[in-house]
Amino acid sequence: MLDETDKRLLAALQQNAQATAQDLGARLNLSASQAGRRRQKLEEAGFIQGYHARLDPARLGLAVQAFVQVQLGSHGPAQSRDFARMVATRPEITSAWTLTGESDYLLRVYCADLRALHVLIHEVLLAHQTVTRVQSQIVMDQFKQDAALPM
Repeated sequence: MLDETDKRLLAALQQNAQATAQDLGARLNLSASQAGRRRQKLEEAGFIQGYHARLDPARLGLAVQAFVQVQLGSHGPAQSRDFARMVATRPEITSAWTLTGESDYLLRVYCADLRALHVLIHEVLLAHQTVTRVQSQIVMDQFKQDAALPM
């Protein structure tokens, strides 16, 4: 069970994952060693899954962000595993979700340009033996960045 100090520590790490134990201790009114032990305990318990840098896609030449809905023609464990394996091999697919409703999957993709998105959709996704339908929405602007989880 998380106490209020743990929640404040997690919120602080979501704002700045590079915060040192000394920084966290000062912010939470703890000693650096107490803050470090709490962080380690939260990591070991699986509350903290990792630390990541947020990169600028445009500076990396990834001008097109899109959400792609995928519908499979048949649904079974083998088809799902096969599709998931293919998704895992594609670096332009940065996240994937299974859905309820008409589409089976929602993919978030980053591509260099529209041609690269076209190739991904037509030569990779639609070419996959279990995929029957793909619908894409190109992101015009992301006015709110991926936010920290509510605490």
